[in-house]
Amino acid sequence: MSKKNIKKKDSKFVKKIKQNMYQWHRTIGIITIIPVVFWTLSGLMHPFMAHFFKPEIAHEKLEINTINQNQLPLSIQEVLEKNDIQQFKNFRIVSFNNATFYQVKNSIGDLLYFDASNGKELQNGDKIYAEWLSRYFLDDQKSSVKNSEIITEFDNQYKYVNRYLPVYKVTLDRPDTMEVYVETSSSKLATYNPTSRQFFIWFFDVFHNWSFVDAISNNSIRIITMIFLLSIIGFSAISGIVIYGFLWKQFKKSDNKEPKKGIRKYHRQIGIWISLFTLTFAFSGAYHATTKWNPYTLDQMVYEPTFKTKEIGLGNNKLDLDWNRFQNASIISFNDSTYYRCQLEEKATGKFKKPKSDSNSKWNKKDTPKTEVVYINATTNKIALNLDLQYAEFLAYYFTDGAPKAPCCEMMTPEPSEESEASLENIKLLESKVLTDFESREYGFVNKRLPVVKLGYDTPEKTTYFIETATSRLAAVIKNSDVVEGYSFAILHKFLFMDWAGKNIRDFTMVLAALSILIVSVLGLILFLKK
Repeated sequence: MSKKNIKKKDSKFVKKIKQNMYQWHRTIGIITIIPVVFWTLSGLMHPFMAHFFKPEIAHEKLEINTINQNQLPLSIQEVLEKNDIQQFKNFRIVSFNNATFYQVKNSIGDLLYFDASNGKELQNGDKIYAEWLSRYFLDDQKSSVKNSEIITEFDNQYKYVNRYLPVYKVTLDRPDTMEVYVETSSSKLATYNPTSRQFFIWFFDVFHNWSFVDAISNNSIRIITMIFLLSIIGFSAISGIVIYGFLWKQFKKSDNKEPKKGIRKYHRQIGIWISLFTLTFAFSGAYHATTKWNPYTLDQMVYEPTFKTKEIGLGNNKLDLDWNRFQNASIISFNDSTYYRCQLEEKATGKFKKPKSDSNSKWNKKDTPKTEVVYINATTNKIALNLDLQYAEFLAYYFTDGAPKAPCCEMMTPEPSEESEASLENIKLLESKVLTDFESREYGFVNKRLPVVKLGYDTPEKTTYFIETATSRLAAVIKNSDVVEGYSFAILHKFLFMDWAGKNIRDFTMVLAALSILIVSVLGLILFLKK
């Protein structure tokens, strides 16, 4: 074949592209203009509302104080027997309104409160404690409570990113209509939303996550629609690069009727500069959407055997431990034995080491005091060494359907995955350690729960489990595929590659990129309407 023929074929190919690609680019741009506007506008609001205008709150964590042995004149067994409670799931100690209470989860999962000094039950105790926590976090003892309700499912205001369920939603009668979400079973703040943030959450949920599609169809249709449109947006960016970058001279010659300056000029110049951001936003967004097929189930991943009151011989107020450092206690069942899991203030060894900063949150700006966890046999009163890691391994085994299930807990375990069908019992444990702060992207602030035990196993996907032994919960499961997607979304969608410049500069860069995409899209629409 001669060089002349090759050149002729190349010319026909370029001509074919010129005949179709420009029209494709214009058509695709018009099809995607509405979703692009939705996504860019809501994306612009996210850094503004989440960082620049995020309201301050007086306390983000409940201060943990030591509990004197004299505050517990009655043991948990004595209190339960006085109230004729023969079975329960767990207990812990809470102090509020100048009194110390046993917070008891009964056999049906309700939280009851009993005064540790006389055993009397506090009526509506969980609601009272939720309101007390809300006032503590806000440092607001004056505003009246406008509404208080239990949230058992994530909704359009309380999103799954907050993790905790069930929680109390307490609304105070204040000018900002502050809504505070608290998990009474752990005394933790889940989130807080004034009126401005409530509007933002609604706007972001509707126009960025497209929850309105859920309302008229289902989650699968929503995800498919988003991935389809994001793919088209990606193709639009690629076609724009080809037209206005590589083949612009040829398109310009073949389209003399179009103006060479003005809107077309700006659409071309800005579009070329921000086409990479368009591609990264579209790709990472579509990739992230693929992780949303399955519903959030971590709130159900909890091991809760039922204990018989009469079978626990040793009173919790008789434990052989350093009571000067005692902070709290609960109970677990492990290896056919019952143990008190006790939390002690760490022995004074100088200043606490400041945790590594996580740019996703300002919570880690404060030092996080560490605690010591000890397990004491509820029969022999002897301390069991290194039991926290062993218990975490048992829970990982349990949550992968490898351990025998008590009848009470069978419905609380996840469906076995392909990896979990082969029990963790015969899989090598590569890493086990206790995490006391959100020290990495692998287990960041979004996971909420601390401290946790990290267990990394030698599976094909290098599956890592994060276990909160204090509540016997599965806090997170991370596989290699999750790590890849997480870095994709963090770097390409949230611009975490700009962390070196600080959170504000990073968010400003992201706002500028989203705004540029919006401008290019609007200019393209104007060009189309001028036709």
